Amino acid sequence: MIRLDTGAVREIALLAAHCDDLAIGLGGTLLTLANTVPGLRVRALVLTGAGTERVQEEQRALEAFCPGAELELRILDIPDGYAPAHWARAKEAVAALRRDGAADLVFAPHRGDAHQDHRLVAELTPTEFRDQLVLGYEILKWETDTPRPTVFHPLPEGIAERKAELLMKHYPSQRDRDWFDEESFLGLTRLRGVQCRARHAEGFLLDKATITFGGV
Repeated sequence: MIRLDTGAVREIALLAAHCDDLAIGLGGTLLTLANTVPGLRVRALVLTGAGTERVQEEQRALEAFCPGAELELRILDIPDGYAPAHWARAKEAVAALRRDGAADLVFAPHRGDAHQDHRLVAELTPTEFRDQLVLGYEILKWETDTPRPTVFHPLPEGIAERKAELLMKHYPSQRDRDWFDEESFLGLTRLRGVQCRARHAEGFLLDKATITFGGV
């Protein structure tokens, strides 16, 4: 099994279409990075939700998922479900996130996501973040678009349970959805754990990476 050392990570960029996408897709990874990287800088962009109750949910949730980190969150008011119709605005927001920071690692939805808003973010991210490692996260939902991850992050003991707990605590607006429960979230992390010989894990997709063997 190949292992990637991310010890040099000091700043991460997070891109999402909706409030709660980030916590669902990589909440355990965020908790792990925040707990192991002193002074971690987290810069997040969410395309939809501004002007609604979801702004407060997302702010409080990301603060809980990134304890001790320097967090910057920008939420736009692009209509939910219509992000492709606002391509230019979304593109500029992604470009601004790249220009205004120095991300070592980037997280965005994966390209095969069935939701059009998620897919737009996935397509725009590599057009701006060309020199960073971009990992595509999966968002549990009712569509049958569950991907085949190529990168796994085994979660430390207790992190998967903490992720599920924080999701239920900080997103009360989503509790009426039949799939939004601790059993669903833990079921997926357990499955990804099986696939990388761990108890729980989060899975990601990688389109492209550059490696060196000391010759450059």
